[in-house]
Amino acid sequence: MGIVLITGATAGLGQACAATFAAKGYDVIITGRRKDRLDALQTQLTQEYGANVLPLHFDVRDEAAVKAVLGNIPEEWKKIDVLINNAGLAAGLSTIDEGDTSDWDAMIDTNVKGLLYVSHTVIPWMRSRTTGHIINIGSTAAKHVYAKGNVYCATKAAVDAISQGMRIDLLSYRIKVTAIHPGAAETEFSLIRFKGDEAKAKEVYKGFIPLSPQDVADVVFYCTSLPPHVCINDLVLTPLQQANAYYTDKN
Repeated sequence: MGIVLITGATAGLGQACAATFAAKGYDVIITGRRKDRLDALQTQLTQEYGANVLPLHFDVRDEAAVKAVLGNIPEEWKKIDVLINNAGLAAGLSTIDEGDTSDWDAMIDTNVKGLLYVSHTVIPWMRSRTTGHIINIGSTAAKHVYAKGNVYCATKAAVDAISQGMRIDLLSYRIKVTAIHPGAAETEFSLIRFKGDEAKAKEVYKGFIPLSPQDVADVVFYCTSLPPHVCINDLVLTPLQQANAYYTDKN
């Protein structure tokens, strides 16, 4: 089928995307900060799907590491057909005046700069072949700002804007760009936001059926499976009981 590169592949949406594309016959490049999880995922994808897997251990926030590790992969792996910029996080939930600036740095460096560093490395390879598809994972938070979500919402709004800019910049190279904005999906998202507080994290998903990582991965794959002349530019998906980032019917 081709080669897919997935950042933040060691959990949640990224892991589901890796399994989905491997099952469809893709060779898979997986990246992440947790080497033990990368190694375990490589073993799973190889054993269950017979996929060729290239695990890359680095942090997307580290520009030098992105260039050194991703930038120097073997030539045969540079023929990337699909780039899924999935690595991202929410850290903290507070008003601006009470916010932890280290949380701000983590979100901006991962959600925005990390996406840019990886894209900056991969896009020239796609341009040289005048083909490719970039999937940027955003959030409903990109569309509607909610209380105490300030900086996180801003980073996802940036992903939305960057995706639009990419689509324009890469139009003449026939490279597709799709921004996918999931609503509430039950992953490690809330656990990380609340610094490991499992009770708070579980409370987020009570009273409704959230999206699963597989739900999102299926939508991602669908977008990449359309005819060459069709490009979904922007897509929002939510659970049935969620209308947007701040309206959820819990009962």
